Amino acid sequence: MAECGRVDSNTSSHTMDKSITLPPDEIFRNMENAKRFAIDIGGSLTKLAYYSTVQHKVAKVRSFDHSTKEAAGDKLYEIAVQEEVTARLHFIKFENAYIETCLDFIKDHLVNTETKVIKATGGGAHKFKELIERKLGLKVDKEDEMTCLIKGCNFVLKNIPHEAFVYAKHADSEFRFQTTNPDIFPYLLVNIGSGVSIVKVESEDKFERIGGSSIGGGTFWGLGALLTKTKRFDELLQLASKGQHSSVDMLVKDIYGGSYACLGLTGDLIASSFGKSATADKEFSNEDMAKSLLHMISNDIGQLACLYAKLHNLSRVYFGGFFIRGHPVTMHTITYSINFFTKGEVQALFLRHEGYLGAIGAFLKGAEEDNPNQYSWGENYAGSSGLMSVSPDMNPMQRARSGTFDMLEMDRLDRQLVNLPLLQDPSSYIPDTVDLTEDAQAREYWLYCFEEALDGVVKRAVASQPDIPEAAERAEKFRQKYLHKLQTLRHQPFAYGSLTVRSLLDTREHCLNEFNFPDPYSKIKERENDIALKYYQKAVKSLEELSWEDRQFALVRGVLAGNVFDWGAKAVSEVLESNPEFGFEEAKRRLEDRPWLVDSFDQWLERLKGPPHRCALFFVDNSGVDIILGVIPFVRELLSRGTEVVLASNSGPALNDVTNSELQILTERIAAMDPVIDSALREDRLTLVQNGSSSPCLDLSRLDKVLAMLVRERQTDLVIIEGMGRAIHTNYYAMLSCESLKMAVIKNSWLADRLGGKLFSVVFKYEVPAGKSH
Repeated sequence: MAECGRVDSNTSSHTMDKSITLPPDEIFRNMENAKRFAIDIGGSLTKLAYYSTVQHKVAKVRSFDHSTKEAAGDKLYEIAVQEEVTARLHFIKFENAYIETCLDFIKDHLVNTETKVIKATGGGAHKFKELIERKLGLKVDKEDEMTCLIKGCNFVLKNIPHEAFVYAKHADSEFRFQTTNPDIFPYLLVNIGSGVSIVKVESEDKFERIGGSSIGGGTFWGLGALLTKTKRFDELLQLASKGQHSSVDMLVKDIYGGSYACLGLTGDLIASSFGKSATADKEFSNEDMAKSLLHMISNDIGQLACLYAKLHNLSRVYFGGFFIRGHPVTMHTITYSINFFTKGEVQALFLRHEGYLGAIGAFLKGAEEDNPNQYSWGENYAGSSGLMSVSPDMNPMQRARSGTFDMLEMDRLDRQLVNLPLLQDPSSYIPDTVDLTEDAQAREYWLYCFEEALDGVVKRAVASQPDIPEAAERAEKFRQKYLHKLQTLRHQPFAYGSLTVRSLLDTREHCLNEFNFPDPYSKIKERENDIALKYYQKAVKSLEELSWEDRQFALVRGVLAGNVFDWGAKAVSEVLESNPEFGFEEAKRRLEDRPWLVDSFDQWLERLKGPPHRCALFFVDNSGVDIILGVIPFVRELLSRGTEVVLASNSGPALNDVTNSELQILTERIAAMDPVIDSALREDRLTLVQNGSSSPCLDLSRLDKVLAMLVRERQTDLVIIEGMGRAIHTNYYAMLSCESLKMAVIKNSWLADRLGGKLFSVVFKYEVPAGKSH
């Protein structure tokens, strides 16, 4: 419930119970455009799903008609802010006690819905059927619970990269997120509700229940209530977290006096659950009995899951259901059991949005005519609550209140996202170089860094909309929202999966969009593009005058110097703010001399003496000097060698990164003054494509499908990744199946220090996959 409580910097991470008074209109967002509802009602929690359309502003660039260009004030292109409508999925979780209030709110705010039916699943759907039909005037259509569960599970695994995690109780970060294999099938889903269902999932629509047990969460609750007289499930778990099971359980050492080495049994292993209670003439504490019971049931379920996984040759086993529900105690005991029975061969995997699977599945059943599965979706960090650590140390009342409402929002992306076909092993690819969830020192630094930069971002956002009086008010709301996110992440770094520099940047972009600041750097980009274009011909001419070998070095140095012009880096933005005349030549002087921090230039030069590459895919970075005076001359040289080039730029704005629509206009302008670029465009040897991202970083497992098709068609044999966000914060260790070049200037002194360099150190990393010759 991280998002709902109004937490200020003086509030501890556990006093987030103000959310109980939160106005529902902050929870049921975009309700006026809502349609298609689904509801999953469990024993204590209700999960609601609905689809809505969201209107938000987008910055569009449009080339001026050349004949009227002078009249337009000699501007390069026109920036128009337009309203755009996008689809959003909302998932809200709340306690059943709030169901009437929530239904009343929905009824009052449903302006015009074509929906006549609400899809329902879960044990409570029958109980509340009449109430829902009466309040909303919609017919309740019940869906099979298991089908909904599987549909929901497939959806989150496909669309949320850090959905699955391993739980490690004593590690620095208890949640260790897994990279989702691009092929999510087959897997085993062990759903632990009152009993246990074990389902083998083979494809989107093919699954079967292959086993189960009547000994599940209901057994723990029921027997626990008889033994301890505690009626609440959460209270029972809290008792278990404080107990010592060895007081009640008979261990191997109690029978044999130590380990039983010839059978591979350790002395601390449970030989008989509750074994001591038959012979010991004493009272056992509620805590110890609850702990013994939890171990007994978890071990039973764990062994059952392992046997089925082995029988069906499955290595991915996901656990979910009421028994799990994010409880550290149950996740720990299940994990221990799985590790023991499989000797570490199978991992117990849990899901960040496990509580929503039924609601998501029911929603998808009702939306099949729109086929949400044909799109890719992304989590909207601005509107999602994120995962909370529900520590057993929190008293049950506080815990119940802190979980009053919880939200997940997902935005439909314009394009389907797929893997880069050139990843050496997509299943082991991890985009991010540093996981801040696990690296506490790095986490503290970057959270501080983003807090420090916030004033500058707010100032930039207001300046980007000078004619709009309420821009300052919106910018202030953005500040509060993002600051609150940062504070949440300080206490709960795992809230949105692995915490990385990329996720901090993406969260900031989501929050800016939330308050209608689609492109705060649009005017800066336009000005810098305009200036850089004026120097293009001169830069090309001076390169052509150099010898071949000197030119190769000058071209690389040009890309690196261009990469200095990054408004996302504090050290650079301060220079650019104070000295607008800071130019290309000065940037070259700032670069460190060779040998660089990472220096493969000699190997690259040697490679260039060999045959040309067939096709180079170049992931570009910043606007202005970077793209026009750095990248394009480099690309021009590749084209002159006979190499086709695909330039991949952002689909949407992020900082001062060049977007695909801006790059189209810039390339046209360059082509008008450069016959090499002109003929390459006309002959389709130079292609511009969007990468499917609106981030300063780069996830090679979520790229535009069109880009992936081009890469295959052109038989791409060289990938170039440029910039600190794309080549250092992400992809520094990415292994590709073809040659690759990673180029960046380190514009952050802390990061430079971490990597053993200094400010403006250079990374020039040329890699050839093992076993490949040129």
